[in-house]
Amino acid sequence: MLRDYQQRAIDQLYSWFASGNEGNPCLVLPTGSGKSHIVAVLCKDALQKWPETRVLMLTHVKELIEQNAEKMRQHWPGAPMGIYSASIGRKQLGEPITFAGIQSIRTKAQEVGHIDLVLIDECHLVSHNDEGGYRTFLSELQAINPALRVVGLTATPYRLGHGLITDAPAIFADLIEPVSIEELVFRGYLSKLRSKVTGARLDVSKVKKRGGEYIEADLQRAVDTDDQNHAVVREVIYRAEDRKAWLFFCTGVAHAQHVAEVLQEYGIATACVTGDTPKAERAEILSAFKAGKIRALTNANVLTTGFDYPDIDLIAMLRPTMSPSLYVQMAGRGMRPKSHTDHCLVLDFAGVVATHGPITAVQPPKKAGSGEGETPVKVCDNCSELCPISARVCPACGAEFPAPEPKKFHLHTDDIMGIEAQELEVTEWNWRKHVSKSSGKEMLAVTYYGALSDKPITEYLPVLHDGYAGQKAMRQLLTMANSSGAHLAEAAHLEGSEGLDYLAVQMSNSNPPSSIEYRLDGKFHRVIKRSWA
Repeated sequence: MLRDYQQRAIDQLYSWFASGNEGNPCLVLPTGSGKSHIVAVLCKDALQKWPETRVLMLTHVKELIEQNAEKMRQHWPGAPMGIYSASIGRKQLGEPITFAGIQSIRTKAQEVGHIDLVLIDECHLVSHNDEGGYRTFLSELQAINPALRVVGLTATPYRLGHGLITDAPAIFADLIEPVSIEELVFRGYLSKLRSKVTGARLDVSKVKKRGGEYIEADLQRAVDTDDQNHAVVREVIYRAEDRKAWLFFCTGVAHAQHVAEVLQEYGIATACVTGDTPKAERAEILSAFKAGKIRALTNANVLTTGFDYPDIDLIAMLRPTMSPSLYVQMAGRGMRPKSHTDHCLVLDFAGVVATHGPITAVQPPKKAGSGEGETPVKVCDNCSELCPISARVCPACGAEFPAPEPKKFHLHTDDIMGIEAQELEVTEWNWRKHVSKSSGKEMLAVTYYGALSDKPITEYLPVLHDGYAGQKAMRQLLTMANSSGAHLAEAAHLEGSEGLDYLAVQMSNSNPPSSIEYRLDGKFHRVIKRSWA
């Protein structure tokens, strides 16, 4: 049996297709929500309703292929399925359902033949542009069956340097978000994370970036020093207390190995896993870690996806990154419900939490510029010369520019979850049309009122905005309307300001929630839970 939100994901997917939408949707599901269960039931349902359907499930790592296939067998023991993966040692084609690794199957479109539905796990790895293994393979499958549909699944629907995975010319047209991290934590399906500001902090102020991310060789030179490695390990040991399973994310192979050596110097049973670790040795190390024979595990770029051990109770982030996807994947390793505690401690030596904010409010990275805009400049105070923004010295007069201020850790308590909320007992609410002072765009605003001594809380819903922000706001509005008993049927015939006025009246006249939970998110309040008595 599926959990209610898992069935909700399938129902919303069917509804999306039934509405006549063009293109391909993506299911956005937090790490630990059970994507493989959803995939299994979706495949079973498709074949039992339409027996001629042929489904291909793609992903990029062996562990995810095995997990997805295992859940398929659980939900449908006699499922007509095959596995095509060189790393697993099986190359089976011809079954109605095939679980495959993209590296193994990407040149085999003609052998695969007619496919009706492709499911892609970790689909944020599919290139925005019409290039790369996934895109070439999908194009060849579509040439065989022009009616092919693709459904993506990911916890992080964005790519560094490209923005949302729905931004053109991506193959995904829309995001479907059936459940949030907050809901899963509140209902006990995910464990909380707790984070602390660390005494030791890795300085990357002089590390250059390429493609929006730190250059790995330069990053490793800045981070992997004997003094910093010892300082980090000492602090981890001090803060860990009796925690039993520690996972370290390092900047590269050498860094992971050096941190492991320092941990061993301090008497901590430790192993290191990298991309160079032989498969049999890696499996043995992970088994020992899960059995409690190894207390600490260091890794470089290999345990972010496809590795799940619920009882991980300490994560040490030693890998600075500008990628929100990598941040969420690292943090997600600690969010499985545990047998011995209610949370996982995250020690963020790399300033990742400060860079990206709480994992419940991570913002998609900005889309890379087209290169056609004006070059950013600054003005020399001495001679008024216009200089490149990166200049340290004015090329005209030689005056030095002040050194840029180092980025400050703006989260004083490093609230990685972003769900430490305040509660307001609501007595009434008021909806109105609002015009943004910064953008001039129209949106809805709702203000919640409590007792006379309570500060009113206002949130904004940009339901008219294009793309992801508008879609998300509209879904939130419809959810609130359903709970409050509002009737919004006529809104479908209205547009722009007139539509906003109508929505504001209808929502103001409906039943407000009995209470809300909210937190300050920058300058504005973000309501994270609404309860109707």
